[in-house]
Amino acid sequence: MPYKTILVHADHSRHAEARLRAATTVAADCNAHLVGAAMSGVSRYIYQDGGTDLMQTVLASHMEELNRRANAALDQFERAAAGAAVRSFERRLVDDEPGAALALQARYADLVVLSQSDPDDPVARMTPGLPEYVMLASARPVLVVPHVGQFPVIGSEALVAWDASTAATRALANALPLLKRARRVTVAVFNPDDAHGQQPGADIALYLARHGINAEVMAQHTSIDVGEALLSLAADVDANLIVMGCYGHARVRELLLGGVTATILKSMTAPVLMSH
Repeated sequence: MPYKTILVHADHSRHAEARLRAATTVAADCNAHLVGAAMSGVSRYIYQDGGTDLMQTVLASHMEELNRRANAALDQFERAAAGAAVRSFERRLVDDEPGAALALQARYADLVVLSQSDPDDPVARMTPGLPEYVMLASARPVLVVPHVGQFPVIGSEALVAWDASTAATRALANALPLLKRARRVTVAVFNPDDAHGQQPGADIALYLARHGINAEVMAQHTSIDVGEALLSLAADVDANLIVMGCYGHARVRELLLGGVTATILKSMTAPVLMSH
């Protein structure tokens, strides 16, 4: 299924420009509708108290400033979308904190574009683990843009991490619109076991071929961390997109992530499309 609606987070972090550039590039390439969402930062549960009107309290000036900053981020989004030949786009100001708002808005989109968490960015520090939270809480694929590097093209050289798991299956299916546009697709199978059959990767390569995607399978045995091995292979094949499953559980605000997922989210060197 092609992407029809793409959601991107609009804020004032130092990585907002790169994130918007990635989102507008994918939206323009896929002829998708692009939604830019900015949040006030105040939990929606406060607004649900019918007896509380924040604009009539001592917090009024603070709320006005929060809304001003959110609208300024949306102005930046509109300029980026208008300059990138996006078919259609809209701005959306949400009275909520980013994690909950994006997880909810994501349910009405085919793909969410977020930035890798950056502990050195004062704005990003206010929402630690945002990509992980959204992908675990929304049941939607998330394209995570690294906070280091430039990616004018996303998906022309794609690397798929395949382990025959449910999460990897979802990620692969969710990435098909991008994989169909790729010049080269490499399927990586690390430390294959009986789940991969006599020829590891052959079944998934055939599945992709039926979608018109010619993929090269690379089955490897490695004694190092699989996440590190995946990043090394991504560098070897010049990947500008990594597709993989996200492993973990959402427990209120606590995230328990698998080792490979945590490694990639911490040290990614190319945009990563993840699904849970």
